[in-house]
Amino acid sequence: MLTALLVDDENKNRESLKKLLCEYCPAVKVAGEAASVNEALELISKHHPRLIFLDVEMPGGSGFDLLRQVEKIDFKVIFVTAHAHYAIKAIRFSAVDYLLKPVDTDDLMEAVKKAEDE
Repeated sequence: MLTALLVDDENKNRESLKKLLCEYCPAVKVAGEAASVNEALELISKHHPRLIFLDVEMPGGSGFDLLRQVEKIDFKVIFVTAHAHYAIKAIRFSAVDYLLKPVDTDDLMEAVKKAEDE
């Protein structure tokens, strides 16, 4: 079981992703959701997730800002964003995968499989 956090400033995106995970990725248990970097930092320390689905652009700080603030990154990251141009930067942050919105089901299942295998 992969304990996961969903970090995206748009509730509809979190709900959509949660639904896809529930339906297609039963090995993923969503432990919490955050709409901002600060909320995500709190949830990371509380839940110690194995996986984070992370948006790039959010008010008050980006997904990259979040990763810079985490003392020890002991979880996998799958970026989920509408912005293709951040992919290289995501690779530099050792992202497991980089999914574009709207999320393709096959791509999501493949990304989760990669996270499980690493």
